[in-house]
Amino acid sequence: MPQDLRVVLEEWKRLEEEHQQLLETHRLYLQKLEEISKLQKNCSSSISSQRGRLKDVSRLVKKCSKGPSEEDAKTLDEINEKIKTRPNALSEMEAFLPNKNGLYLSLVLGNVNVTLLSKQSKFGYKDEYEKFKLYLTVILLLFSFICYFFASYRFLDAILNFVLVWYYCTLTLRESILIVNGSRIKGWWVFHHYISAFLSGVILTWPDGNLYKIFRNQFLAYSLYQSFVQCLQCYYQSGCLYRLRALGERHNMDLTVEGFQSWMWKGLTFLLPFLFFGHFWQLFNSISLFRMSQLPDCKEWQVLMCGLCFLILFMGNFFTTVAVVRHKVKSRNQKPKKL
Repeated sequence: MPQDLRVVLEEWKRLEEEHQQLLETHRLYLQKLEEISKLQKNCSSSISSQRGRLKDVSRLVKKCSKGPSEEDAKTLDEINEKIKTRPNALSEMEAFLPNKNGLYLSLVLGNVNVTLLSKQSKFGYKDEYEKFKLYLTVILLLFSFICYFFASYRFLDAILNFVLVWYYCTLTLRESILIVNGSRIKGWWVFHHYISAFLSGVILTWPDGNLYKIFRNQFLAYSLYQSFVQCLQCYYQSGCLYRLRALGERHNMDLTVEGFQSWMWKGLTFLLPFLFFGHFWQLFNSISLFRMSQLPDCKEWQVLMCGLCFLILFMGNFFTTVAVVRHKVKSRNQKPKKL
């Protein structure tokens, strides 16, 4: 037998052995997947059952709370405390089980499962999200700077607004996936990105004309300032959040989000003036656009719509910021009393 043929036969034999091992490994993999699927269903049904029974026990505790002895009252208080902490524990478990996508993800992605089933994949996706937000904010900062100071071309403005639309739409999608996987971003900060995406889309469709040219520099200056403030926020929030995670005071899937949260207590006075100035700039943009909409030569529907969007952004950002500051002041005042 020729030497070359012998080499080919030996190599093919090794390849066949490896293929058989691969088939066995793949069989085990499919078997484990089926077992995991059954465990997921069992865990999901058990969690639903636990939630229902917790409500029943809570109602029973309320009935028993009328006129018990002192010892019984202590027992009921202990049960009440455990009932309050149990939903959080169940939510932690549920974060590692397949969840329904919600209306937005269902409309965009359908019924595709987007639940990440390991801590490493969850944290990796979250960190990639935060890097994406920081990198795009820097790009938008530079783009706004170029459009404001160096290039006054409508097609460059259109590219900037297109990037803003894509950026905010991508943020809403990524945040929805993060929420499915246990992140606690909610309320105004979710709605804020929908309004911002819509606003950028409306400005993108605004035809070139006298009114657009009047508002152009004001909007570009606002975009430049907002990108700068968001860079400050990303840097400051990530530092605070990672420190609090290391101390075990925050959930590992919490995010650095636009605006600030109640956990930010150091350096708050540094960020507040920047944030409030940005909020009132949104109000100024809204007033300017409403005034422009009253002009006789105003025929573009985009003017009034942009004014309304800026007004909604101002109200949401301002009142949410005030509420967080008020909550933080209250919590700081209550700490000495507890001590």
